[in-house]
Amino acid sequence: MVRSFSKWVSKVSSGWVALVALLIFLVFTAMVLPGQSAKMDSYSGTAGSPDLSLYYSANDLYQMADTYGAEGRSAYIHARFTFDLAFPIIYLFFLSTGISWVNRRVFEPESRWQLTNLLPFSALLFDLLENASAALVIGRYPETTPLVPYLAGFFTTLKWVFVGSSCLMLVVVLMMVMVRVLNKKKV
Repeated sequence: MVRSFSKWVSKVSSGWVALVALLIFLVFTAMVLPGQSAKMDSYSGTAGSPDLSLYYSANDLYQMADTYGAEGRSAYIHARFTFDLAFPIIYLFFLSTGISWVNRRVFEPESRWQLTNLLPFSALLFDLLENASAALVIGRYPETTPLVPYLAGFFTTLKWVFVGSSCLMLVVVLMMVMVRVLNKKKV
C-alpha cells in the first residue's frame, strides 16, 4: 500500500506540477509568512512560538501561553486552524512533488529510494499533531492538560526531523541530477 501510494505521488508529479508547487510555496513564503510571523511576534514578545522551536518542554509551552495573554492565545489558536493548516499542505505539495520528480531522474522505478517522496507526509502528520496538541494546551490555559503538553514538544521535534529530511533529500537528489548533467556534457 505504501509503495503504491508512493508510485501514485510520483506519477502525478510531472515537471509542471512540481514547478507550480514550487511557485505556490515561494509566493506563500514571501507574501503570507512575514505577516503571520509579525502578528504572532506582537503577542509572543520574547516567548517565541511552539511552531518555530525545535523542542520545548511542557513548562515552556505554559510560559508561552501565559505570555501571549488572552488575545494572543485566541490569535494563536485561530492561526493553527487557518494559516497553519494551509502552510503544511503547501510545503507537502512542494516537497513531495519535487522529490518525486527529481527521484525519477536518479533512481530506478523499483528503488526503495523512490519512497523518500513520502517523507513530507510524515512532516505533515507531525505538524498537524503539533498544532492540535499545542492549540489544546494554549486554549485550556490556565488549566493544565495531562500528557498533551509533553507530546506537543515531541511532535514538534518530529515535524522538524521530517521537514529537514525532506529538504535534505530534495537538495541531495538535485545535486545528483546536476552531477549527471555535467558529466554528460563533458562526454
